[in-house]
Amino acid sequence: MVERFAPGIGVRAATRMWFTVPPAMPRSLLPPPPRGRDAHLELDGRMLYSTVWGAGPPVYLVHGWGGRSEQLGGFVAPLVAAGHRVVAFDAPAHGASGPGRFGATSTIPEFASALHAAVLAHGRPHAVIAHSMGATATAFALREGVRPGRLVLLAPMGDPRAMLGAFADQLGLGTRVRAGLERSVQHRIGLPFEAFDVAATAGVVAVPPTLVVHDRGDREVASAESRTIAAAWPGSRLVLTEGLGHRKLLRDAGVLEDVVGFVRAPLRDHRGPA
Repeated sequence: MVERFAPGIGVRAATRMWFTVPPAMPRSLLPPPPRGRDAHLELDGRMLYSTVWGAGPPVYLVHGWGGRSEQLGGFVAPLVAAGHRVVAFDAPAHGASGPGRFGATSTIPEFASALHAAVLAHGRPHAVIAHSMGATATAFALREGVRPGRLVLLAPMGDPRAMLGAFADQLGLGTRVRAGLERSVQHRIGLPFEAFDVAATAGVVAVPPTLVVHDRGDREVASAESRTIAAAWPGSRLVLTEGLGHRKLLRDAGVLEDVVGFVRAPLRDHRGPA
């Protein structure tokens, strides 16, 4: 009925649902990271919850859509022990941070802007470790001038347009509402979907040495996304896990060891496309 008689209403409702941040897992249900230092961080006058641990070359942790910084807390202790300053934040409208530009909503560019604000406050990243849509935002941040020495993408969402298609399928949207939703999303963000294609980023900017980790059984983001990214990014390494799904890999001892070992390894000369 909406598809035929009121597609505009359907587009507005679907757009609101697409951008609205789902409730994050309560902090009390997550293993607490080591005690850190509160870091004052703002984005366009809005407060971002941020914590810093240790000292040394900075490593930034970027959570995913509907997540919070504590989900990557397992990386803190081993990175600090390896001589790094670790910086984590909750993205706009996530966790304990203030609202996004449009209230209880957020976007990939807002995630990327939050990372950029953290980098301005704490220095050029030795590394960024990013999960899910946080990985998408970090790849976009490369296009916007953030230059990590190395990068870890955990279960990255490589193609937001495909995710939008899956979202439309889940809602049972018809052709007119689906097309209107895509136009509406692009209008809100002010950029085409191609700007967020992670694999294509390697054709736009020089990408750093990158470790891509994904579980074969991930039901939220297919591991094929990581295969595509790893094939397109020069010098990247792909690790596929079993039985960890989309979030358990953030606490898996083997994944932690692999990621921290990659971050600690000496940097070598790495050149991407001109």
